[in-house]
Amino acid sequence: MLREAEQTFGEGAEGLAKLVEDVFRDRGRPNAYIVGNEGSGAVAVGLRYGAGRLYHAVEGNREVYWNGPSIGVDIGGDANKVFALVYNLYDTQDLYQRFPSVEGKVYAVGGFTANYMQRGDVVIVPIRLGAGWRFGANVGYLKFTEDRSLLPF
Repeated sequence: MLREAEQTFGEGAEGLAKLVEDVFRDRGRPNAYIVGNEGSGAVAVGLRYGAGRLYHAVEGNREVYWNGPSIGVDIGGDANKVFALVYNLYDTQDLYQRFPSVEGKVYAVGGFTANYMQRGDVVIVPIRLGAGWRFGANVGYLKFTEDRSLLPF
């Protein structure tokens, strides 16, 4: 799993191994993961859009999309590579719903972030390597879908 994360972010990404190890120590090994890209921006109210591929231990691989609104003390924009660890996803249809999110970012050029999102038993831990300028904290949700959508609601 660490090899897939390094392929996503590049082997030289400092802090990646420690971040993934910390998540593994907390949650154990996931039964699925998502590799993708996303972009987001905010001026108090924000939007996030992403696309990637879900790799599931039993149900195979498939395309997945996500988007969602946020609100908070938040300004800036960023583009991210995403490696999300997914826990307790026994039926991939359980992914296609809204997951509440609380997030904080502070960087002027780029940086790593990770947060936990949970809905029922399904837990998603997106690890992001972002480039851009972002400062603030927000609350919102991410909605995962099988098809690309411009509407984040």
